[in-house]
Amino acid sequence: MEAAHEDGGRTARKRRAIIDAARTLFLQHGYAGTSMDDIAALAAVSKQTVYKHFADKQRLFTELITFDIAQVKGSSHPLVTEMPYTEDLERDLRIYARRHLADVMQAPLLQMRRILIGEADRFPELARAWYASGPERGFAIFAGWFEALDRRGLLRVADPMLAAQHFNWLVLSIPLNKAMAYPIKESLLSERELEFYADEAVRVFLAAYGA
Repeated sequence: MEAAHEDGGRTARKRRAIIDAARTLFLQHGYAGTSMDDIAALAAVSKQTVYKHFADKQRLFTELITFDIAQVKGSSHPLVTEMPYTEDLERDLRIYARRHLADVMQAPLLQMRRILIGEADRFPELARAWYASGPERGFAIFAGWFEALDRRGLLRVADPMLAAQHFNWLVLSIPLNKAMAYPIKESLLSERELEFYADEAVRVFLAAYGA
């Protein structure tokens, strides 16, 4: 029984090492530029071991993205649940906007976004799952905030979903669009720059929707 447990643990470690190696190489070289041989070498396992766990590169890529999407779904900020009850709306929107922008503008996430966009035709279900777990999930959260804040008289929101999309893209659009067009290193911004864009987004949003 103990030997079986050890074998299971060793198998799980190898599987995780393969996924981690695949992530590193997909981010560095893209989907087309990464081979199963490269992944096996970086994971320090045999090519046969890689194929034992994953039938082909598409299956491995699918599992990697599915795993990362699950991690995103499991993470949140306290203000996600507290925003509808805020006692200082401008302050809390700024806090959240800064965190939201800083999270999205992490180099590995920017690289993964690029890969998913580039491979959307090859992996349409993955692209849709990523969009549902990221942007659409965010829109739904923000729409719930703004509907509640409208009821409290802190905002004037006729269409909560449209307001949610406005808020999201006011915060993200300038830095994120640059990051999608420029080399990642050239597009990364300082903390002060990110805070400026986040704060200005909140200012413009409240100018449009403030009660």
